[in-house]
Amino acid sequence: MPSDLTLRVKSLESLLVEKGLVDSAALDAMVDLYEHKIGPRNGARVIAKAWIDPVYRQRLLADPDRAIAELGYTGLQGEHMMVVENTPKVHNLVVCTLCSCYPYPTLGLPPIWYKSAAYRSRAVIDPRGILREFGIEIPDDVEARVWDSTADLRYLVLPERPVGTDGLSEDALAALVTRDSMIGVAKVVPPQKGGSG
Repeated sequence: MPSDLTLRVKSLESLLVEKGLVDSAALDAMVDLYEHKIGPRNGARVIAKAWIDPVYRQRLLADPDRAIAELGYTGLQGEHMMVVENTPKVHNLVVCTLCSCYPYPTLGLPPIWYKSAAYRSRAVIDPRGILREFGIEIPDDVEARVWDSTADLRYLVLPERPVGTDGLSEDALAALVTRDSMIGVAKVVPPQKGGSG
């Protein structure tokens, strides 16, 4: 059963289409654009390339805008990027405490929780607690760093490459990377052995 919010959005969309203010096909094309052409798949390709190409990884960390543009991902709110790398001793988490600054060209549409006041405040006050709620337990000897995106600078997390993925192609690696892992609220997990996952 659809959520109350989903029902309200559908109702509003129907009303706008009925009044001739919005074209349903144009809306579908816009959603498709952000979900499939501008979005997490783009960021996942950036991450996968950084995992298999150490020279690209260095460029990505040193000059993110240029390195991301090399793959063709540019556009409004995709400029002025900073890439922060997760390591065995550092876990990075991205938030925008003032609004919802977000790198659309690499991550697509922001999740609802990213814009919520609860996430925006708790990520700064209690990053380990918020990460636990997302299913990540950060050991005491791992530093949790919180990065606050602004209109002038947006962050992208370079997650740790999962163990056991050495033989995977760039495309197979990109398929493992999620939007949430590039925000820092999830880890990238290797595919299930013997499964479809």
